[in-house]
Amino acid sequence: MTSTSLSEPAPTLLTGLWRRKLPHYPDTPARSWYLAVVVIASIALYYQLFVTGAVGNELIDYFDLSFAYFVWIFIIGAAFGSAASVLAGILDRWGRANIVAYGVVICSLLTLFAVPAATTKEVYLAVYILISVVEGAVLVATPALIRDFSPQLGRASAMGFWTLGPVIGALVTTAISTRTLDTHQDWQFHYRLCGIICMVIAVVAVLGLRELSPRLRDQIMVSLRDRALVEARARGLDVKALERDQWKQMLHLDVVGSALGISLFLAFFYTIVSFLPVYMATNFGFSPAKANALGNWYWGVNAAALVLAGIASDYLKVRKPFMIVGALISIVGLFVFIGFTDEPDTGYYTFAGVFVVIAIGTGIAYSTWMASFTETVEARNPAATAVGLAVWGGMLRAVVTLVLFGLLIVVNAAGPLVNYGPRLGEIQQEHGAEIATIQTVGADTLTALRDNPADQAAQLRALTALTGATPEQIQATIALNARYPQELQTLQAIEPQTQAALAANPADATAGLAAVGQVSKALGIPVAQAIERLTATQQVPREDLTVAATVGPKLADASARLQAVGGIPAADAAYLADHGAQVQQAREDSPKQWERWWWICLIAQIAFLPFVFVMSGHWSPRKAAAAAKQHDDVVDRELGGLSISPARGGGCPARPPPPPRLGPGAGSFARKVPLLSGDTSSG
Repeated sequence: MTSTSLSEPAPTLLTGLWRRKLPHYPDTPARSWYLAVVVIASIALYYQLFVTGAVGNELIDYFDLSFAYFVWIFIIGAAFGSAASVLAGILDRWGRANIVAYGVVICSLLTLFAVPAATTKEVYLAVYILISVVEGAVLVATPALIRDFSPQLGRASAMGFWTLGPVIGALVTTAISTRTLDTHQDWQFHYRLCGIICMVIAVVAVLGLRELSPRLRDQIMVSLRDRALVEARARGLDVKALERDQWKQMLHLDVVGSALGISLFLAFFYTIVSFLPVYMATNFGFSPAKANALGNWYWGVNAAALVLAGIASDYLKVRKPFMIVGALISIVGLFVFIGFTDEPDTGYYTFAGVFVVIAIGTGIAYSTWMASFTETVEARNPAATAVGLAVWGGMLRAVVTLVLFGLLIVVNAAGPLVNYGPRLGEIQQEHGAEIATIQTVGADTLTALRDNPADQAAQLRALTALTGATPEQIQATIALNARYPQELQTLQAIEPQTQAALAANPADATAGLAAVGQVSKALGIPVAQAIERLTATQQVPREDLTVAATVGPKLADASARLQAVGGIPAADAAYLADHGAQVQQAREDSPKQWERWWWICLIAQIAFLPFVFVMSGHWSPRKAAAAAKQHDDVVDRELGGLSISPARGGGCPARPPPPPRLGPGAGSFARKVPLLSGDTSSG
């Protein structure tokens, strides 16, 4: 790595387009600006990545995607992003700020122009892969810059703001989608809008983002009081020595294990980022806009928890208790969430409340984990920050790839529901009564009747299913209809209440007159003819009349329903025949499969807990405060040996302090007492 000399001038607006390394540690206003640019750039990148999930239903319709193909888009993108994250550890030589600034430019151009221009699912996949590759590289560079500009005693707060990237990115995605999906159902609009917004941010990043020179960033900085000492040591720092064997130094349990733990912990997060609209639509009937609005509860609360937990962690100077408490809160919330999986009537605000609990726990755990992880990496070699974060980025994307592949296998019912459910829903709305008949009778019976309308066995099965009568009663009623058609027609014209009154008392004159009037009106015949027809009904045996009065109307209704089924358009009928049973089975299986998946996510969060114990940091705030005090004393003694004041520009040391050692000794503040000697052992 070529380093910028401390004597070189700071980059200007023009030279900063390619030479971004700062020769001195920036003052607080400039440092805050660089941190803000990194956070906003992260939000823009995640917004571009997550918009796919927000318009997932529209993409599936437009490209005629199967649900499996849609999931494979995420899987392949995550796999390429994993490789890019590892590669970013090597690209760090080009400059972290360059990776971020020009990475946002590339992603914004792809989002604004290339994605909306895709006309086939293969082209869309190719462009999505390119975006994932760039995002995977920037995933490593952005937290590296946050680490560079934030001393350890303010690291959790800074990382809390950095972790707003994926959260605010998701919040922006759902907030915009909630307000625009109903009025702009063309998915291209959402990508163009995203591209325009992110292009503005890209210009700001290109013009305004800077980074520390390697001699400055390759040291451990516990607090801003260390600035003069860090700059003094930078004059004698052997950067090449710090660059040796960086990958080997990172491949230890505290780095690799903790990266695996947080990647597993985030399985639930990445599931809802990609599939919340699909899950809520297929299991609870939520519209895409309503599902995205539900996501706003999660992202908004999660954003607040990330920042507040970081501030509290820095104040108490501990990380591990926050990680444990946050994980336990999230686990409890997820456990409650699982209980609603098979309750389709669960309300919007019930889900919102559960999401708030999960979001609080996840935010507390994640922001403090990021601070602890960078300190764990620093404990081994502060110059290997980018490599350590590359290990984390590669691990995260690899786990996401496996998570999405596992989802495809475990929740296979989502495929038929997404692929065929919407069209079947339209047919259901238009032909609801006919479909109810089909479901009652059975597709096999209806197919037999369609092939042979004279199939008496199929007719009997259909009428039995629709009327609830026994086959004997149906056959008796049909025979009675054949023998006494006019008499039964007359009886069916009489209202049930009148028939009941006559059955109780055949001599009831009032009921008799009512019957005559009803027959005359229903059949459109004179009163005298109605009386004749009523008289003729007396020849029908009383026991047969009882069956006919009960089953006859049901048979008439059943016959009308069967006839109506034939009115369904052939294309709709074929679609029902091909996919109806499959979707119906998927609806039955979906809650159970999603419940199984949420249990996997919960177990993954539990698996995160043991890895907290191998990371750097104190458990006790009292011990952490004592270590910070001991560090301040060490800094005061070393500053006393320099002929410069803590403020920059006070002169040069009479003799530069020795370069950092790479052998065993004291580690970072998070390990015990950081001596700022540059010692990078694990302590």
